[in-house]
Amino acid sequence: MDEVIPKRLNLGCGQRQRPDCLNVDLRPGVEPDLVWDLDRRPYPLPRKHFEHIYALDVVEHLASVQEFVEEAHALLAPGGILEITTPHFSCANSFTDPTHRHHLGYFSFDYFTAGSPWSFYSGVRFAIAERTLVFPMSLPGKLMSRFANRRPELYERRLTWIWPAWFLIFKLRALEP
Repeated sequence: MDEVIPKRLNLGCGQRQRPDCLNVDLRPGVEPDLVWDLDRRPYPLPRKHFEHIYALDVVEHLASVQEFVEEAHALLAPGGILEITTPHFSCANSFTDPTHRHHLGYFSFDYFTAGSPWSFYSGVRFAIAERTLVFPMSLPGKLMSRFANRRPELYERRLTWIWPAWFLIFKLRALEP
């Protein structure tokens, strides 16, 4: 690892390494900057240092989403962004991949916001800067995307098994405790 630690962190980078990031992965064969098991805490990284943390297609594989989010919060500078992508629970891949431990939905990260009635599960707080349900790129998919992202509760309660989403994008802004 270089002496100067980048301000961006790519956790579970796999083969999608980013040149502007410190790339971390469990598999030495992908040649990350740091080999580390994301289920082991604390991470050997500076606290309140990172401006942006990427966790792309990672959280669904971990033992505890909550512990991961809490660790990421500790690594983020105040106002820093945790960007997560994960399959939507209605996507066949969410259940097809035997390494997936968690199946998440549009409201899964509300548990880490001040406005949630379930925020007592964790002491860390984020503001949801962005969240998006993503559908396959086709005209019908684009139409469903517009509807589902405007009415996510209705979509997940009534339509998700009729018209499954593909994946979710979350951008969570770290707040001071």
